[in-house]
Amino acid sequence: QYNPYDVRWAPMHWGHAVSTDLLHWEYLPCALAPDSPADNGPGCFSGSATEMDDGKQLLMYTSVVAEKQPNGEMRDIQTQSIAIGDCLNYEKPACNPVLTQKDLPEGFSKFDFRDPKIWRETDGTYSAVTVCLAEDGSGAAALFQSKDGFDWHFVTVLERCNNQYGKMWECPDFFPLDGKQVLVLGPMEKLRKGEFHNGHNVIAFSGSYDEATHTFTKENVQLMDGGIDFYATQTTLAPDGRRIMTAWLQTWSDTEDKPQGCKWFGQTICPRELHIKDGRIVQAPVRELDAVHGKRTLHENVTVQSETSLEGIKGRVANLTVTVQPGEYRSFTLKLAADADHHTSLTYDPYTSELTLDRSYAGSRAD
Repeated sequence: QYNPYDVRWAPMHWGHAVSTDLLHWEYLPCALAPDSPADNGPGCFSGSATEMDDGKQLLMYTSVVAEKQPNGEMRDIQTQSIAIGDCLNYEKPACNPVLTQKDLPEGFSKFDFRDPKIWRETDGTYSAVTVCLAEDGSGAAALFQSKDGFDWHFVTVLERCNNQYGKMWECPDFFPLDGKQVLVLGPMEKLRKGEFHNGHNVIAFSGSYDEATHTFTKENVQLMDGGIDFYATQTTLAPDGRRIMTAWLQTWSDTEDKPQGCKWFGQTICPRELHIKDGRIVQAPVRELDAVHGKRTLHENVTVQSETSLEGIKGRVANLTVTVQPGEYRSFTLKLAADADHHTSLTYDPYTSELTLDRSYAGSRAD
């Protein structure tokens, strides 16, 4: 989602960029603009893309218009639309929107129905998972399919929140990974419990999937990232078979905290590779980073008894590997991006095996 005219929210477009290594990106013109009857209100919200048989791209996105309700109130109506293009120019067909509330089970909301993730099955069928608000006031993940990418039908509800994992869900993803099937979701209004924090989270259900009956059985639930600036994940399957994830490096709670004089606002994470290990999803930065590492600095057998600064370690971008033998000390702390007034600290407690990231002195909320 992109506003090409300002750093503040406005009718949404789709930004567009391409890369050959996931690290260096070339910006292209906007892929989508809110210029059709299905999306000429709040705009073209999030979605995804897949490749068609002729090599063109099929984009599927949430199209939003404002409609007056029987009580006179204006409300945003969310539907799903498509666009077809050649990686530069995209056209919206007259059949839009291709999915509306009429395609959902009875009782599901037309105000909260969004974020389609589209992919191709092995037989060429198009599949898409969206999130929607169920009759109990909490989120659900719904599966749809199409033979041609234009005519879609409802298949099943893959998973329901049942008010257990937040309220409404956002930004779903559904994919196989190392012999398991994974459903990733962004719960809103999640209450703090265990590894989950208050507000917006990203969680993953992993388990099994019966393709014949479209039945997803979850076996494990986990948080995808412990940071609070992490939301709206998407994955793609690389040509070499890697499952690669990106995400919005922010969350809704701090969208008003804009740096003074900023010419852009919002960014995405460094892409990560996903795998399953011991029943849980594990992540690592994409291996493309190995090719851009600079000069290596090595310090060995350093005795630290007080605050210590090591030569050759500098800059705002670094890959640090630290092995610590704390001895009798209660904790060990790394200060990152430190100057006279600011720093971010990472503290390890060997007695509890806990890592704590403290951003209290990283800067003001307006920085």
